[in-house]
Amino acid sequence: MQQNEINHQPPTNIENVISVHGISVNFGTQSVLDNLDLDIRRGEILGFIGPSGAGKSVLMRTILGLNRKASGKIEIFGRDIDRLDERQKRQIDMRMGVLFQQGALFSALNVLENIQVPMREYLDLSPKLLDELARLKISLVGLEPETAEKFPSELSGGMVKRAALARALALDPDVVFLDEPTSGLDPIGAADFDELIADLRDTMGLTVYMVTHDLDSLYAVCDRIAVLGDKRVKAEGTIEELLKTNDSWINSYFAGKRARNISRTNKNVTKTQRLPR
Repeated sequence: MQQNEINHQPPTNIENVISVHGISVNFGTQSVLDNLDLDIRRGEILGFIGPSGAGKSVLMRTILGLNRKASGKIEIFGRDIDRLDERQKRQIDMRMGVLFQQGALFSALNVLENIQVPMREYLDLSPKLLDELARLKISLVGLEPETAEKFPSELSGGMVKRAALARALALDPDVVFLDEPTSGLDPIGAADFDELIADLRDTMGLTVYMVTHDLDSLYAVCDRIAVLGDKRVKAEGTIEELLKTNDSWINSYFAGKRARNISRTNKNVTKTQRLPR
């Protein structure tokens, strides 16, 4: 096992918690996604990669209902979201947490109040219980207790990411969406964040959908990787499986000048934490 590869345990059963079928998304006359298919398996950490501007975040936001699709079907926890009433959609929303790019914390709220935002939206709890739950989330993501009273402007980049993750975990979701979670972090901070994600996946039974450009994150924690290109998922699998494709962009991404030398560092390495196929 590579030195910076995190020892985490994958699920033993394969079950799709989210299935995307034939999704197309347009912005005006511009087609961003076209007839895209993707399954996200329970308990996995799925890395979602692709060229900048290809629509990675667009797909995430479409699954979350923040972007309108032109066509296609999205099933979450086995239910077609287009067939749900508002109460049922609300129940689905409570089972999903999101860490947006750059954290997207509310600047006028301190960390404790930021974490409480989804709790106040979906739960009817006393102020005391809200405080207790929010402080538990702060501890869960490895922040010091005194961080609760700090405002986003007083936090380091790594602390912002952890506070945003605590907010994403506020309702104890089944699925967490991470949009470029290690962007802007130094290598040590990024590695620590990867380890945190793997630990939370194992302890909370999370399914993680991670939009990322970070090669180290892909190697360290992702069970599978899906590649977006030409407006659809052009390939998916483990890194080793993707390297067997003849796609020039994929080969350049994983074996280019800034990538790891696969033949030298990974030749005799087998990642044991893969999902059964």
